[in-house]
Amino acid sequence: MAGRERVVRMSVELPLWRALAGYRVLTMVYAVLLFAFAPDKFERPGVAVGFLAVMVVWTLATLPKVSNAARCTRGFLIADLTVALTGILLTPLADAQAQTQDGPTLPTIWTAGSVLAFAIKGGWRWAGFASSLVAVANIIERGEPSRDTFHNVLLVWVASIAIGYVVEVARASERTLARALEIEATTRERERLARDIHDSVLQVLAMVQRRGTALGGEAAELGRMAGEQEVALRSLVAGGLLPPPRSAVAEGDPDSDTAVESTGPARAGRRRVPGGTGPGEPCDVRMLLASFVTSRVTLSEPGAPVLLPAHAAAEVAAAVGAALDNVRRHAGEDAQTWILVEDWPDEVVVTVRDDGPGIAEGRLAQAEGEGRMGVALSIRGRLRDLGGTAELISVPGQGTEVELKVPRGKAEK
Repeated sequence: MAGRERVVRMSVELPLWRALAGYRVLTMVYAVLLFAFAPDKFERPGVAVGFLAVMVVWTLATLPKVSNAARCTRGFLIADLTVALTGILLTPLADAQAQTQDGPTLPTIWTAGSVLAFAIKGGWRWAGFASSLVAVANIIERGEPSRDTFHNVLLVWVASIAIGYVVEVARASERTLARALEIEATTRERERLARDIHDSVLQVLAMVQRRGTALGGEAAELGRMAGEQEVALRSLVAGGLLPPPRSAVAEGDPDSDTAVESTGPARAGRRRVPGGTGPGEPCDVRMLLASFVTSRVTLSEPGAPVLLPAHAAAEVAAAVGAALDNVRRHAGEDAQTWILVEDWPDEVVVTVRDDGPGIAEGRLAQAEGEGRMGVALSIRGRLRDLGGTAELISVPGQGTEVELKVPRGKAEK
């Protein structure tokens, strides 16, 4: 199949529909035989013959309707239940002694087939609705219902609801199984693609990076770009994350310390966040931070999703983007940066550390006094709005570390 996995869906309902079709035919024959062996029991046999003829034709003609859920429409269910209820209510007209004796109705147990169709099609709620109507019809037909009448009515009601509930559970299990098979097929396909990419594309990118660095000049820039694409592609095939392409060159004024105009996740605060369609829906912070990974930026994250509300995750990603832009601007393009994500029960901690020259004492206060508010607004301001904190630790000659803490309770609000 050209390396593709095909997921085979097995319907748990198909055997139930087949059993229902067989049940309707057998109970139709049973009702006809009951009349055939005792026709003199009915004061008006013509009424019984007429209804049974309609029931036989209806049962045989509608067998395709009970072959699957798609063909068993609501219109058919209503019409089928109407036939069953009509047969019950016609029983005293055909047999005047039916109300004084606990004998079978004209459709007998064929009526249960209509209720079962409701149960298989719509679950226990539909089954309860149909069985309740049948119960009311049986009580009206009896006039003065006996204990056996109530027993039979209760039996049909409980059995139909139980079958409807089982059908709903089976459908949920089928969906879960189908999803598991799809995930397994996707995983196998990803592994196959990872092998192919590793044997071809990644090796070519690595070779371009080495040769470009060795040649220097414009080839060195090409090699650097190839190295970034290699790292991003390895992250994709290894973890299944989808980092969008990112430019290393920031837009806007190069002298500004405000880092919110970068392409990529630094603009996450103003674009749709993957993993959430609304501001309060959970989003995996790792998905946003994965797109920062380059040959000079390393991401270390937990193996499980790190979930925050979408707006909070976007603000954290934007703050990280601001920190990385500051690293490139003040430590140079060759500075190595590490991003560490920690997922604690009460908070999420993201640390950005670089090996640059560090920040001289008093430099941040001087920058704020000069009107450059990159750290104050793009990093600390974002975390403050989330109820968190941003702590900057820098030692001249030993790099800079920015620690972002987001409390879960406040971020959710």
